[in-house]
Amino acid sequence: MNMRRAFYIGRFQPFHLGHYSIITDIARNVDEVVIGIGTAQKSHEPQNPFTAGERVMMIRHALEEADVKHYAIPLEDLQRNAVWVSHIISMTPPFDMVYSNNPLVIRLFMEAGIDVKQPPMHKRDGYSGSEIRRRMLKDEDWRSLVPKAVVDVIDEIDGVNRLKSVSGSDKE
Repeated sequence: MNMRRAFYIGRFQPFHLGHYSIITDIARNVDEVVIGIGTAQKSHEPQNPFTAGERVMMIRHALEEADVKHYAIPLEDLQRNAVWVSHIISMTPPFDMVYSNNPLVIRLFMEAGIDVKQPPMHKRDGYSGSEIRRRMLKDEDWRSLVPKAVVDVIDEIDGVNRLKSVSGSDKE
């Protein structure tokens, strides 16, 4: 079996409609998408409120209805850019190409001789994890920026209250 696979990495804090659009676009060109869940070791922090397992759930449920064949693989930060690509390759199913707009990711994979494509960004100003987390903290509408399945996961884990708790301060 000769499957064409693409690799796409993100923190997915949370998985939003921008990610969804990019991944469904990628899926039209390949048989399977390998999704790297970056910074997998972090959770319960203002910038990283969700666990790797919760992000796997968000991605799985959001892509289920779109029938995107994928692997969601949690990847811990290595902090050694020179060997990062070989670490990724050792932790994931084989892939033929990488999709990214991150300049460092593009550079590292290009240096490793792997084909890199830059997908179009979808409404980058609204579809960003930091904007969604900001809206959660301010009790503004964030639900319209993520797939319905992600809303369900965040509600199930009481994610908004977690984010508020971990973003608080013990200073008066």
